[in-house]
Amino acid sequence: MFAKLEGVEKRFVETESLLSDPRTLQDRRLYEKCMREHAELGRVVSVFRDYRRTDAELKESLELLNDSDPEIKALARDEVARLEQQKTELEQALKLLLIPKDRNDEKNVIVEIRAGTGGEEAALFASDLFRMYLRYAENRGWRVEIMDRHATGVGGLKEIIAMIHGKGAYSRFKFESGTHRVQRVPATETQGRIHTSAVTVAVLPEAEEVDVHIDPGEIKVDVYRSTGPGGQSVNTTDSAVRITHLPTGLVVTCQDEKSQLKNKNKAMKVLRARLLDARIREQNEQRSAERKSQIGSGDRSGRIRTYNFPQGRVTDHRIGLTLYKLESILQGELDMIIDELAAYYQAQALQNADKGSLGAAN
Repeated sequence: MFAKLEGVEKRFVETESLLSDPRTLQDRRLYEKCMREHAELGRVVSVFRDYRRTDAELKESLELLNDSDPEIKALARDEVARLEQQKTELEQALKLLLIPKDRNDEKNVIVEIRAGTGGEEAALFASDLFRMYLRYAENRGWRVEIMDRHATGVGGLKEIIAMIHGKGAYSRFKFESGTHRVQRVPATETQGRIHTSAVTVAVLPEAEEVDVHIDPGEIKVDVYRSTGPGGQSVNTTDSAVRITHLPTGLVVTCQDEKSQLKNKNKAMKVLRARLLDARIREQNEQRSAERKSQIGSGDRSGRIRTYNFPQGRVTDHRIGLTLYKLESILQGELDMIIDELAAYYQAQALQNADKGSLGAAN
């Protein structure tokens, strides 16, 4: 571990030199990349230097235990106990810092919610989930921007795409990626039978131009008239935008704004996020099974949570957590689940670190 830490410190010094290099200052992408890396490495280096300083002080105090003066020996014993505790705490902190971090954790996030099996009931639950996320974001002081939506006639949502603006948004919302199952009696059910429906949630970190460069020659932009609610301009001007990324075949549409330019800008944000997500998935597939087991692998195929209305119960299947607080959770009190998930995966990663399988620090 300490050889790795020395390598981190060496790279930290290198980034300091790069940031003062005129060539770096002239390249915006390189400068921003170096700034991020310098800040990330700085957190590790600061604790590592504290650890080395504590270790040196501990060695000096241990030598004083052999002093002939009883008072000095007594003071040394107290100091040794304090420094040993401090050294242990700093070593634990270093292990946590060396656990591979998700570079996207501090980013804004794009959340895509789609109704799955269950027809109109699934669309209604998609609307419920969106309101849950909206309230959660508001509680944390984050701003929600609708990118695109397709509503049903009775208040449901076939699909909605929204961006959550807030530092660390991805670090929290990434736990929501997967299939959400709801068990309840639909309003249209006359015999009181419980139906099971499903909604899929995709969570993508916002991709900036420095993360994903899109060649203008590799996209096809189509404009058409918006459909559905939206006030004036809808069905009268070609404000809706469809962007096709030719190399991958990805298609993104946006019609939420009356302005064609605003719709295009929003669609480009979604396209960049999906391209970054595809790149992350490809990288994850090349990593070890151990890395894939950690949160952030992006696996959205499995059922992650069940919301049982008759019992007022929410169960997260990844960690076997069951809470009888359905109403509170739907009101946006998601931290009671997210905190448990974050703690579980951090403990798992720390256990791997203790076995000597620490990953490279970012």
